[in-house]
Amino acid sequence: MGGTLVGTCSWTDRALVASGWYPPGRRDAEGRLRYYAGRFPVVEVDATYYALPSERNSLLWAERTPPGFRFDVKAFSLLTGHPTRPGTLPPDLRSKLAGRDGRAGRGTAGPELLDEVWRRFAGALEPLREAGRLGTVLFQFPPWFAPTAGAAERLEECRRRTAGWPAAVEFRHPGWWREDRRDGTAALLERLDTAAVAVDTAPGLPHSVPPVAPVTARRLAVVRFHGRNPAWGTGSKEERFRHRYTDAELAEWLPRVRDMAERADEVHVLFNNCCGDASARAAERMRRLLGGPETPVPTETTETAVPRETAETAETAETAGPPG
Repeated sequence: MGGTLVGTCSWTDRALVASGWYPPGRRDAEGRLRYYAGRFPVVEVDATYYALPSERNSLLWAERTPPGFRFDVKAFSLLTGHPTRPGTLPPDLRSKLAGRDGRAGRGTAGPELLDEVWRRFAGALEPLREAGRLGTVLFQFPPWFAPTAGAAERLEECRRRTAGWPAAVEFRHPGWWREDRRDGTAALLERLDTAAVAVDTAPGLPHSVPPVAPVTARRLAVVRFHGRNPAWGTGSKEERFRHRYTDAELAEWLPRVRDMAERADEVHVLFNNCCGDASARAAERMRRLLGGPETPVPTETTETAVPRETAETAETAETAGPPG
């Protein structure tokens, strides 16, 4: 598999924890991450979209994973123009976020607030960068983020803010990868040295993003598998991502992933489909289909004492619910 790393979009999604995928003795904050990192070499931190990360969590995550492990960290919602509740900000910043009904998008966040949020977001990730664990910062833009000149300026701003970081962009508006715009989108991301995120979703729906797999940054390419539920784009979060991949569905992506691996130093293949342990099982099967090793056999199958943190604060931000 070379530089192709396969994993999931959360290690503490409630559905995964409740599924029994983690064995007895590995169900506290530290045990879960160590167990996961013994089976997969990469994970996405999805909860940083819902709340700002903390330096303490980054330190603990780096400490609990082996050299070479990668965390792909999702950008906080305010930084990608999603509606953001004041309550998701640190207490001293909440009054600075104006909005109707307690919600606000990026347009209602003033420059001072944005500067401070960017500063805290970057500072919290610094321990991961120093430890060599930061795979990329993932900017997932909302479905209304259409390909316009203003959107291109927003992308350029994000790249200026993350100069020197690895960065990746996922578009939820299908227009970015429409056939007549595809080359222009790829050229823009190449100029910004930003990885394009390829996605797998239910095909043929108005909100479906084409399954294209361009490589726009030499250091990294990313694929996110969201499942093929027909509720994609319309249903609840749980409905949109509920899907169990078949081997035939995964096999469709093998030529694309292998082509990406020939053109990028590293490829991250991440499963975002919820429903019990569906994401972990799909990741295991994809790794086998790509010619990777079987899932390691657990070395510890009985209940053992695992040191507990004072509260599961090491993962507090990583329990925000189903993936997005």
